[in-house]
Amino acid sequence: MPARTPARWRRAARLLPTPTGAPFTFGYTLVLVATSLFAEYGDPDTVAQLLRASSTDVAHLTRTPLLVLVASALWVAGGLFSPYAIGFVFVLTALERRIGAWRAAAVFLVGHVVATLATEVPVGLSVLAGHLPDSSLHRLDYGISFGLMASVGALAGLLAPVARGVVLAWVSVMLLQDLVAFEDPLTDWGHPLALLIGVGCWPLLRRTVRRA
Repeated sequence: MPARTPARWRRAARLLPTPTGAPFTFGYTLVLVATSLFAEYGDPDTVAQLLRASSTDVAHLTRTPLLVLVASALWVAGGLFSPYAIGFVFVLTALERRIGAWRAAAVFLVGHVVATLATEVPVGLSVLAGHLPDSSLHRLDYGISFGLMASVGALAGLLAPVARGVVLAWVSVMLLQDLVAFEDPLTDWGHPLALLIGVGCWPLLRRTVRRA
């Protein structure tokens, strides 16, 4: 038993990001910790102003698309102990240890950007067509959830068949519940789309997967 304990600790430690084992996830996590602490303890007016400026609504995307696409991914909706924050650490670490930092970053970025544009562009077109009011162009939308969902989808393709099925089934049920609740239709539809983006990465990632 004593001989097995260090090995168990080493396996457990690999679930968390390190500067050498998962540098992208490690560095990104530090940024999210900093912004989350600022959101929690900073001046409320300043925090609210920064969040509004980071929102990927149609109004911001048409004026400063690159800025808001980056800035929106620097905040965690719900804080450090939200499911998205916790999921980010474990999912991105597992994905990065398998495919490397650059590819993990690319999956996250593609999911974040494509799902954001896919949910916001139709809003802008609907406003132009007169189907939605102008107020629809201004909404508070930020966070890491689209990138995380794409990472979950990508990671599932690198798991054993049973584990892959369990992960996809569990996440799909969770996303379906959000769609049924219909509390935030744009974001709720963006999540399954981001998951499918990650699944679409399977052929590319399976060719480059490395031993964890």
